[in-house]
Amino acid sequence: MAGVRLIPRLDIKGPNLIKGIHLEGLRVVGDPQEFARRYYEQGADELIYIDIVASLYGRNSLRDIVSRTAQDVFIPLTVGGGVRSVDDVRELLRAGADKVAINTAAVNRPELITEVSRTFGSQCMVLSVEAKRVSPGHWEVFTDNGRERTGRDVVQWVQRAVELGAGEILLTSVDQEGTRKGFDVELVKAVTAVCPIPVIASGGMGNVDHALDVCEKGQADAVAMADILHYRRMELPDIRQQLQDRGVSVRHLEEGQ
Repeated sequence: MAGVRLIPRLDIKGPNLIKGIHLEGLRVVGDPQEFARRYYEQGADELIYIDIVASLYGRNSLRDIVSRTAQDVFIPLTVGGGVRSVDDVRELLRAGADKVAINTAAVNRPELITEVSRTFGSQCMVLSVEAKRVSPGHWEVFTDNGRERTGRDVVQWVQRAVELGAGEILLTSVDQEGTRKGFDVELVKAVTAVCPIPVIASGGMGNVDHALDVCEKGQADAVAMADILHYRRMELPDIRQQLQDRGVSVRHLEEGQ
């Protein structure tokens, strides 16, 4: 298995980088391009951009931000939010994205997963899953930034998405997101246990122990981070070094960049 990827996540509203708790109570953090450049220079393996209100308002404002970022950031960019069609995916790829994350539109019309995968390759099709725990050992898929229930079981939905052609899963725990209390390791483990494609764990990282847990116990292929980096609670090189020192196989910068 390739080393674990360390991926800064940048949630966007309009022109701003924002951060919230449980995907709510959003605060402006700064200029996303400045943060993206900093993370690239610090050795991030990839970047994730999510327009967190795009599905709610039926629009996507990421094309220009992605286009600017792609001029001076040369690592894979995953972009999501408000993506509703193959044409939307094509537009983001042309702007400089490498992969596109889709949540709401895939839930509403699962065949979109197959259309994107067949048109651009499965490696481009990232299924974004917003999960909330509804009972012990069970999680429900939510859409529209954790606002709307779908009635879908997370594990079953991921299995179906794999069959439809998804190439990667971005798995966000709404319960843990922004809390700095750690990932929902049980959720991640439940998904990775049935999922033959890479899973990015997102939501809750407050320290290196949390990353260690979700990699070792949850078998995550990648760790998405926001708060810990945006507010400079830790820097990426320190996180990478501490994980390596504790026995986690972390992707080295020369691998696949």
